[in-house]
Amino acid sequence: MTLSTVILSISWQHILIVALILLLLFGGKKIPELMKGLGSGIKEFKDAVKEEDKKKDSSSTTNDPSQNL
Repeated sequence: MTLSTVILSISWQHILIVALILLLLFGGKKIPELMKGLGSGIKEFKDAVKEEDKKKDSSSTTNDPSQNL
């Protein structure tokens, strides 16, 4: 069984069970805080990737050896 098959075999019942377990473990007040932290972490990661891409693009255009001809 491949990973894509496993991912596609997740049904709404599985998601509901995981959500209920998370609710039992962390409680109703803690889950929004956890999701907010997760969202801000993802946003920071995307911003860092975009910034790195901009640096890479600007350095590749200034150091292009074909322009030195």
